[in-house]
Amino acid sequence: MNVSFKWLKEYLDFDLTPQQVGDALTSLGLEVGTVEEVETIRGGLKGLVVGQVLTCEMHPNSDHLHVTTVDLGDGNEPTQIVCGAPNVAQGQKVIVATLGTKLYDGDNEFVIKRSKLRGVESCGMICAEDEIGVGTDHAGIIVLPDSAVVGTPAAEYYGIESDWMIEVDLTPNRIDGGSHYGVARDLNAWLRRHGTDGHLRRPSVDAFAPDRADGAIPVEVRNAEACPRYCGVTIRGVKVQESPKWLKDLLLTVGQRPINNIVDITNYILLGTNQPLHCFDLNKIEGGKVIVNTCEKGKKFVTLDGVERSLSDRDLMICDGNGEPMCIGGVFGGLNSGVTEQTTDVFIESAYFHPTWIRKSARRHGLNTDASFRFERGIDPNDTIYNLKLAALLIKQLAGGEICGDIVDVKQHDFPGFNVDIEYDYVNRLIGKQLDKAVVKDIVESLEMKIVAEDDSHLSLVVPTYRVDVQRPCDVVEDILRVYGYNNVEFDATVHSSLSNKTMVDFSDYMTDLISEQLTGNGFNEILNNSLTAQRYYADNVTFPEANCVHVMNTLSSDLSLMRQTMLYGGLESICRNINRKNANLKFYEFGNIYHFDPNADNTEVALAPYTEQAALALWITGNTHAESWLDKPRKTTVYDLKAAVEGIFRRLGIDSRNIVVEQIENDILAPALLYKNRGGKELATLGVVTDKQLRLTDVDQPVFFAQLNWNALMKLAARNRVEYTELAKTLPVRRDLALLVDTDVTYEQIRQTVINSEKKLLKSVNLFDVYEGKNLEPGKKSYAIAITLQDDAKTMQDKQIDAIMQKIITNLEKQTGAKLR
Repeated sequence: MNVSFKWLKEYLDFDLTPQQVGDALTSLGLEVGTVEEVETIRGGLKGLVVGQVLTCEMHPNSDHLHVTTVDLGDGNEPTQIVCGAPNVAQGQKVIVATLGTKLYDGDNEFVIKRSKLRGVESCGMICAEDEIGVGTDHAGIIVLPDSAVVGTPAAEYYGIESDWMIEVDLTPNRIDGGSHYGVARDLNAWLRRHGTDGHLRRPSVDAFAPDRADGAIPVEVRNAEACPRYCGVTIRGVKVQESPKWLKDLLLTVGQRPINNIVDITNYILLGTNQPLHCFDLNKIEGGKVIVNTCEKGKKFVTLDGVERSLSDRDLMICDGNGEPMCIGGVFGGLNSGVTEQTTDVFIESAYFHPTWIRKSARRHGLNTDASFRFERGIDPNDTIYNLKLAALLIKQLAGGEICGDIVDVKQHDFPGFNVDIEYDYVNRLIGKQLDKAVVKDIVESLEMKIVAEDDSHLSLVVPTYRVDVQRPCDVVEDILRVYGYNNVEFDATVHSSLSNKTMVDFSDYMTDLISEQLTGNGFNEILNNSLTAQRYYADNVTFPEANCVHVMNTLSSDLSLMRQTMLYGGLESICRNINRKNANLKFYEFGNIYHFDPNADNTEVALAPYTEQAALALWITGNTHAESWLDKPRKTTVYDLKAAVEGIFRRLGIDSRNIVVEQIENDILAPALLYKNRGGKELATLGVVTDKQLRLTDVDQPVFFAQLNWNALMKLAARNRVEYTELAKTLPVRRDLALLVDTDVTYEQIRQTVINSEKKLLKSVNLFDVYEGKNLEPGKKSYAIAITLQDDAKTMQDKQIDAIMQKIITNLEKQTGAKLR
């Protein structure tokens, strides 16, 4: 929410600086992000002055340039300026950009410098409207009336004043602060707490009255649940035109683009008092009637942005007398019912819609408008009439026209405030400080809460309907505390705390810290991504089909509509962001949860619950191993760098590699890839090369290597690992090397598993140290060179024993893999 400092002063009297206002609002719970000066014209017309052309002669070397001398009113000699405008003439009052002045053309900036134009020196520039931002005309220079005073700064002549924009970060429960009046109301409570009264006010609507009794159109509300209150007024004979300067300046300060006087008035009220309004062209309302209802499911409707949307039977629509939709109520207008320059008669809508209906419609269509932002959080249902009257009066003032008939007010019931009883002892207990009863009463009254009954121990309050989040005693206490000031509650010198024993720390948390330290020490950076992800990642996904995704109800946007099945895409988005910022050598890791839905599971069986959540650890590697160096040239990372990191995690967790089975797999996510399992077939990890198809989804244009580890399964294995003391062996290990000739489709993992299964007691390690394919080998063959290490910790191994073990290994390799000794 952007707040204009000047606009705020229309509702409240105060002498605070913009920064002091920001500090006060932050202390009230309306956290201010930035406070910055805003100029309605970029540059604020600095360096531009009113000048008078004293002489004007043709340029000696041009048939369209003129050489002028201009009095700038600074008491110095006239300034020579070469001007190319066809309408420049002696005696004119003009706007001059002096040397050093900065002018702007869109995002481009240029500085007026001393220069020569076809051999004649020019020391400034006589300006056209579009060159300084006061208009769009470029046919010639600006010619001012004779009454203009030479030397007057252009900013003063045009009445250009800067404003301050205060950016307020609203929390979801504080929609009452979503307008200038709402902010002023809170600020007034702060001022009263600090000994002054800002005399909170808003424009009077007492002058509202119909100009004639006829001409109004009727309203019928057929869905009272979705629309508890609908008000409207008809105004005929308006003139749609450009808004006055004061209105445009206010809207521009808060980042709102002026459109025309009618639309700008609705935006002025929206931002001023928090009531969304919608304006219909009366001549486009067929049937002469407004009907508030839903439409049949699947009906097509083109919204204001030109997009054709398929309606749900749960979308509240504002329809014409024939039942044709004109607007998605509280969300977005239609393409063919809005105000244009040809509009002469209008119907203004001011309504209170049910927040849940609006929120669901907005999410359903992927829309987030200023109106839906307010309606879905809950506006004041008792403020619709006031804002409608204010809009009508402003339209009469700025666009003319006649108010036809009384205001139509279709109200299903009254909207009383919220009754809340609070006890003084309860207030003091929650705040942690004894507050004077007079202070409590003054604060609640400053927040427009009515005291309907009281005694020495408690207050009975009626909370106004604009505070939809204050309906319990604790809510009232929170409001009292934020106005009283969190910093005014002193801390007791005594601290009551429960100290935890490190041995009680959760094992998984301990291991998470341990592995985090290891990965960070190996050059990885930890990232944290949202568990919500985009639907497009799973729309055409075989490995992680959309049918197995957990869908989110009432999604914030289409990019946050599913719970992630894999952690891959969040990391790819982080990689893309870094690459776009010239940081392409990346090693990331993330601990998080992944989610799965099984549509075939039986909801009645806990063990077969359709929704599952699993802890996971993900790693990403891309780019070079390190930055360029004179000492060590970088190389491209490979999948083997990732494989080493994953197996390093296994070792750190105490998981014996001999208890892990590795399979080579391939899918539409990773190709090629490795799948790690324990002996029982439980999947522990997957790693591989991310396919080009997946990289394109996130606009990553360099190879990425990804691994995802099943953290729950790893923790179960790690918990079984016991660190025990063992004496160093008194014997020496024995190494035997084998050169094996195998078929090209035989993997090293098959060789390794065969060796491990052949000798489980004395085998210490098996390692592949050479692979060869090429000359002097049979077609379809390759050579593996492996090192086998044996050791008996109790006694020295004899040759006969070693030979027997090696023969057993060789025999099993021949039988199970077809390997032959070279």
